Amino acid sequence: MAPRANWKGFLKVGELVCPVALYTAASTSERISLHMLNRATKHRLRREYVDSQTGKPVERDEQVKGYEIGADEYLMLEPEEVASAVPQSDKTLAISDFIACSDIDSVYFDKPYYLAPSDKHATEAFVLLREGMRANKVAALAQTVLFRRVRSVLIRAYDAGLIATTLNFDYEVRSAKEAFDEVPEIRIKGEMLDLAKHIIGTKKGKFNPSEYDDRYETALSELVKAKMEGRPVEARKERPAAKVVDLMQALRESAGAEKKKASSTRAKAKKAPAATKRKAG
Repeated sequence: MAPRANWKGFLKVGELVCPVALYTAASTSERISLHMLNRATKHRLRREYVDSQTGKPVERDEQVKGYEIGADEYLMLEPEEVASAVPQSDKTLAISDFIACSDIDSVYFDKPYYLAPSDKHATEAFVLLREGMRANKVAALAQTVLFRRVRSVLIRAYDAGLIATTLNFDYEVRSAKEAFDEVPEIRIKGEMLDLAKHIIGTKKGKFNPSEYDDRYETALSELVKAKMEGRPVEARKERPAAKVVDLMQALRESAGAEKKKASSTRAKAKKAPAATKRKAG
């Protein structure tokens, strides 16, 4: 069964227009969903909006959005006023620029979607654009209205189609300076840097998503299964606390061991010819 499209419209670059559809590429819908219950009745609970001052429930038609302008002071916005701020959509994903795939920092990446032709007659135009991007090793920047907001989208060739990643706006991405402000400048060089390169070299590999497990989801699934089958639930064994290691001290000790090993190897290499000579005589 074909997946349900999240959005349908037109991919446009210059005079080339192609009907396309967006499909969710990453979803949390497969995760186990838990609900809140009344312990006594086992009935499911429902959320209810209550007035923060009176404590009384507020009916849906009496609920309205508001913007806080001061302590307990709000500017009321009627539904039609909020709706007027939603941009008009022409269902067009208009490409403005082609850029190098590495030009955008991944911190701006928001959510990925698969982008595919929505009409079999559009396949040729779609493939033409995909292969042109792949051959030139570029990505496309586009804008459209998605889910009531104007969104910037990065489009890249991906497998037999394209992948469209919505981008965070500049104001949404926090400056790294606050996080790294207290990290001092330390220059690492010489043997310490060589050792770091060696350690990294021994751990080189490739990303295989199937090798990484969601341990919480797996444990939760086992818990639900055990309770459904009436089996006793085993208490989780606490992991021993990780030993705190002074990284620099460990590197120094490792560097010393490596240096000592290298010196020993060189010394043995020097002695070897003399021993061979004596044996021959």
